[in-house]
Amino acid sequence: MGLDSVLTGCGAAAEAILILLMLRVRLFRTFPAFFIWVCWSFLIDVYAFATNYQNYQAPLGVFEIQIAVDSVLVFAVLVELSWSILRPIRASLPKYSWLVIVGLILIACAIVWFIAGLTVPDYPNPEYKLLFRLQQTGAILRVVMFLAMAGFSQLLSIGWRDRELQIATGFGFYSIVSLTVTILHTHQALVSPQYHWLDEAVGVSYILVLCYWTFAFATREAERREFTPQMQNFLLAAAGSARTARIDMANSSSMKSRKTDD
Repeated sequence: MGLDSVLTGCGAAAEAILILLMLRVRLFRTFPAFFIWVCWSFLIDVYAFATNYQNYQAPLGVFEIQIAVDSVLVFAVLVELSWSILRPIRASLPKYSWLVIVGLILIACAIVWFIAGLTVPDYPNPEYKLLFRLQQTGAILRVVMFLAMAGFSQLLSIGWRDRELQIATGFGFYSIVSLTVTILHTHQALVSPQYHWLDEAVGVSYILVLCYWTFAFATREAERREFTPQMQNFLLAAAGSARTARIDMANSSSMKSRKTDD
């Protein structure tokens, strides 16, 4: 059994423990998208361990499904984390405020998609170029989410004992390692031993993240603090402005329709 298989098996075992822990502490109720993402990662690792394949050796169809589903779930997790951060004031927000978060993250995806396109290696297969770009976009977004939450933690009234920042920290660390390895790969030959060693380092970092999540979720979560008055007023004002703009657009469309009917 090679090191790749050992890392895959350890990853699957760590994911299984994390899933059981999330069921025990009922974290799946608060973060269902994240729970589904961990379950999906567990299934992929079990399949990889059973068939002894690695991403770069996988059939294109399997790799496409893996990256596509993973990207959708990561997007859902980012929306879930952003919405969860607003828990202290969600009751005061308009009903469909979460759609604003979806829109903002979609805009961020478009920007990062363009940036990721500048780093795509010269793969002979255009489909692998697309999948690589999709993978890099998700990794960059996870890093941005972590840096934003950590940088504005005081304003957002969250700390390292809050589940939102714990999840974002794990995502951020793993993605930073993954992006660093990708950059280093651009200066290496594909057949060099160091190339594969770096890939294995990414696997080790993922197992470390799973261990961190297991330890973090096993500890009691801190009681969520309220936003500062300044931050609360800012968010409510922003939500009010967005709601007013939406109503104005709806009224404008209604008036145009009436004029057309007349």
